[in-house]
Amino acid sequence: MKRTNYISWDEYFMGVALLSSMRSKDPITQVGACIVNNKKRIVGIGYNGFPYGVEDDTFPWTKEGEWLESKYPYVVHAEPNAILNSTVSLDDTTLYVTLFPCNDCAKLIIQSGIREVVYLEDKYYDKDSFIASRKMFDSAKIIYRQIPMLEVKLKK
Repeated sequence: MKRTNYISWDEYFMGVALLSSMRSKDPITQVGACIVNNKKRIVGIGYNGFPYGVEDDTFPWTKEGEWLESKYPYVVHAEPNAILNSTVSLDDTTLYVTLFPCNDCAKLIIQSGIREVVYLEDKYYDKDSFIASRKMFDSAKIIYRQIPMLEVKLKK
């Protein structure tokens, strides 16, 4: 008889997104993303960090103070990194991401052909940027759904 306590596809791919988030050097927010095609194959992975060639030791990681002295003008979010790291068409794919996408990421998600967004947290639900994301997703008929935090299932 086969084992029955294995993780679901959602748990598996969100686990990959969570693992990817651990590569982020951001001391405040670590986000990971994983794009999966309809054959359950990973076609893109990303995490939030500075662009290639931008020294992460010389640029700021803070979110406070003047805009140019904060991380915001420099950090690339996990979603665009996963999109850019893909080498195949993203039409009809699913994005697993640890944090609900902002409006800028939502635009890229829609434009890339991703049709579903699965996320863990939506801690900025009431902020305009994230309200805008949901409005665009609804208009573009992008499915978005939250899955509960993963429970670690250890083999005994």
